[in-house]
Amino acid sequence: MNDKPHSPSVRLAVFDCDGTLVDSQHSIVASMHAAFEHHGFQIPEAEAVRRVVGLPLEVAIRHLAPHVDEAFSQQVSETYKSAFYDLRQAGDVEEPLFAGISGVLDRLDAAGWLMGVATGKSHRGLSATLHHHHIYDRFVTHQTADRAHGKPHPDMMHKAMNATGANTDDTIMIGDTTFDIEMAKNAGVRSIGVTWGYHQPQELLDAGAACVVTTADELATALFALEG
Repeated sequence: MNDKPHSPSVRLAVFDCDGTLVDSQHSIVASMHAAFEHHGFQIPEAEAVRRVVGLPLEVAIRHLAPHVDEAFSQQVSETYKSAFYDLRQAGDVEEPLFAGISGVLDRLDAAGWLMGVATGKSHRGLSATLHHHHIYDRFVTHQTADRAHGKPHPDMMHKAMNATGANTDDTIMIGDTTFDIEMAKNAGVRSIGVTWGYHQPQELLDAGAACVVTTADELATALFALEG
């Protein structure tokens, strides 16, 4: 839990990565399909894979294959990571920034906000993605599921606030799934849902999002409206 003194000057925007900053669904689906095929499982529908994006990888696998125990899900997880790594090494990873995201980061930076990331990716995967887009250093805290409890547990939010000195009142989570919104709620912070990711707008509102936006310009406007 964040127990540092409240600093009104600290405004922290924490972004999810997959489905919020970048559209990584094609690479995620391809890697999951490769892992399931390798282990002789029925390949899940792409929509089913998109639905679990954001969860810790082993948890996502058990959602897609409920018959798999925890030990075996670790093996499938390692196969997934290898498949994704092979895609990246071959230059076949598709993770474009969503339209307008760079502009949102520019506006927040100019206004003196701190920015962080909280993601179900591993630290290695997040680093590769952010460095590819030359935005790794835009974020002052990088919270990943291999270094903290995964979503919707509030651990990553608590770590992000502790790392920056931000208070719950000064922190806003931005994400595209109910896992993001629930994590924020569990940490006692507000959240904004985005519609360009993998869960439906009404689901985000039902989970507790303060609002849901459909464009990057709307996101920037919503963040400044919730400021303070």
